[in-house]
Amino acid sequence: MPVRPLPRPAPRTVFVTGANGYIGSAVCRSFARAGYRVYGMIRRASSAPSLWRVEATPVQGSFDDASWVDTLISTASTFDVLVNCVESFPDYEAHYEKVIMVMLRLARASNDKGVRPLLLWTSGCKDYGLGSVRADGSVPLHTEETVEDPPTEAIRQRAQTSRRIYEHADVLDGVLLRPTSVYGYSSSYYATLMDYADDQRGSGAHVLPLPVDPETPMHALHVDDCAEAYVALAEHGDRSAVADQTFNISSYRYETAREIGEALAKGYGFRDGVVFPPVDEAGDQFPASVAFTFGFPQWVASEKIRNLTGWRDRRALFTEDIDTYRRSYEAEKARGHENIDLARDRLAKIGTMEVGRE
Repeated sequence: MPVRPLPRPAPRTVFVTGANGYIGSAVCRSFARAGYRVYGMIRRASSAPSLWRVEATPVQGSFDDASWVDTLISTASTFDVLVNCVESFPDYEAHYEKVIMVMLRLARASNDKGVRPLLLWTSGCKDYGLGSVRADGSVPLHTEETVEDPPTEAIRQRAQTSRRIYEHADVLDGVLLRPTSVYGYSSSYYATLMDYADDQRGSGAHVLPLPVDPETPMHALHVDDCAEAYVALAEHGDRSAVADQTFNISSYRYETAREIGEALAKGYGFRDGVVFPPVDEAGDQFPASVAFTFGFPQWVASEKIRNLTGWRDRRALFTEDIDTYRRSYEAEKARGHENIDLARDRLAKIGTMEVGRE
């Protein structure tokens, strides 16, 4: 006689900061699909529907007034995973202090109930610095062992400060994540590339001018693949293999500026394709945001997370399905997606900081 199965254990719980942001919203979606109970922090009540749509519970609060944390603890009780997907420039360090205090309060409350959270902290591969093409044509590969060489003061502060998550091993297990650039949907920094191509086409140009080195390596992955990497680490059975580690998150290969330029020219209908004039001929008509996105060469290894968890990127590269990504971006732009303006503002703050070294 068939026996009715017993109820499953209660779902695990994850708390995500920056939950309505570009990576944060994708992380919420991925954890919800994996069966987690998801709580996502937002600053404005108007952002709540974006979380409810992916079946995540919005938590409205501010890092300047963390009185909401007690209410969250009384609601959720324990947190198996804590994810930070928010940052602030130019004063990253001051912002870090506010965020980590919230994470520690949630961790200690979980400890009291016998749960030791995993903290996944988002930084970025720009911490490694530029991976410029060498004189012999080769491209340096950035691994987790690569010495950090941030190109701006803003990124230097992020790279140094984010490592402090490892100082709290008494209450949680810290993991530092360094994704490459990401695309898809509202498209983050890659939106500037599509906007530029669209503007050039609108001006009546028959050729797309890109005053960049066409061999520049541009490594990026789809934001959904990026978010799945967070879940893969949270789900890994051996916590000791994950804790106190740094993991890069990247697609299986990089694309070159030439590949991306050719794809943009084809996708936006430039009759005469793309040209790559000398960089010093860029002029004022080549936006700084586009120059920064094209001009940050990197090749980033992600074998560490692949070999440990089995994670891999599945979505098409940017050049492989640019028509779909373009139309998705245009749809998000038409409905006024807030992340588009946020990405532009963040790119301006990062790309215009003075270079700073210690």
